[in-house]
Amino acid sequence: MKILLNKPYITSKEEKYIVEALHSARHSGNNAFGKKAIDHLKGKYGFSEIFLTPSCTSAMEMGALLANISPGDEVILPSYTFSSTVNAIVIFGGKPVFCEIDSETLNIDVTKIEELITSKTKMILPIDYAGISCEIDAIMDIANKHNLIVMQDCAQSFGGFFKGKPNGSIPHLAAFSFHETKNMNAGGEGGGLVVNMPEQIQRAYFMQEKGTDRRLVLDGVKSKYSWVEKGSSYLLSDILAAGLLGQLECEDDILAKRKQVTEVYYDVFTDYKNAGKLNIYIPQKHIQTNHHAFWVVFDTSENRTKFMSRLREIDIHVYIGYLPLHSSPMGIKFGYKAEDLHITESIASRVVRLPFYAGMADEGLEYTKVNMQKVLKEIYG
Repeated sequence: MKILLNKPYITSKEEKYIVEALHSARHSGNNAFGKKAIDHLKGKYGFSEIFLTPSCTSAMEMGALLANISPGDEVILPSYTFSSTVNAIVIFGGKPVFCEIDSETLNIDVTKIEELITSKTKMILPIDYAGISCEIDAIMDIANKHNLIVMQDCAQSFGGFFKGKPNGSIPHLAAFSFHETKNMNAGGEGGGLVVNMPEQIQRAYFMQEKGTDRRLVLDGVKSKYSWVEKGSSYLLSDILAAGLLGQLECEDDILAKRKQVTEVYYDVFTDYKNAGKLNIYIPQKHIQTNHHAFWVVFDTSENRTKFMSRLREIDIHVYIGYLPLHSSPMGIKFGYKAEDLHITESIASRVVRLPFYAGMADEGLEYTKVNMQKVLKEIYG
């Protein structure tokens, strides 16, 4: 049996909606299925406004535009994240200021943020690693104290909650991913930008439509549209929005399957965590995860290598996680060295991401469980 790191889950609805969208002759963004998907998201999660985009990357770029990130502006973010997070600000001339992570969550260490703030700081850009929300209320307190904007990279955390509030509803801006590797898949690629600043919503509409006020024409306010703002083509095709709607309507069923995967992994690894052999995330009452992923930090990089090698021999595909950005070639160009963030470097050398997809609940989960237990016994006895 082959267990992939990720496998897109298909429900009974996507094909029907996608075919309907194809035959509608209205394939571009902000058409019927896009509007239905947005209505669904607002109705279920109460978002102030959400813009469907071609990717989470483009959603964060749009957010950086809204925040007026300009050359020389500093943005505080974790080094342990994907390149899209940092590129969203670098392409506008922003300077990344990398922060350490919390070893218990692998999210940004909130206690280290304030010491990095300077007169040039404009934004804090935390992520929600593996679907686990960052400590967004504490981050907002810091941002409000220093008059900073917060854009939360919720690429992995759509559908989760922090202190009873949906992820993405608390910061000024939040970006979701609907890529095929995420819980909700818009046919391969897709994203969304939540804008929780009422005064910026009209600007966001203009930016999404290539910097034009086409929205006012669609709303019947004007007869012709003009170039009025900076912008780009930040629109999700209605064909992909149709696929996304099908997934969103089945979100609870998908989440239930993913929860089964989480529970099995806790069964496999908790005793080793308690024995001090490795580390896993321990659920916290104020954070409701979306069961996006499951990570394990081994005691040594050698044991991580043994674990990964043995599993790959039997076609169970595990992954190393992120390579830290601060010690990457681009990070070095910004003046960073590996030793600048020793916790991030240490964890990145020992962490493993486990196979995780909804379909595992139907096939492959028991096979994965039994073989991981065997490998762990080989390593630790």
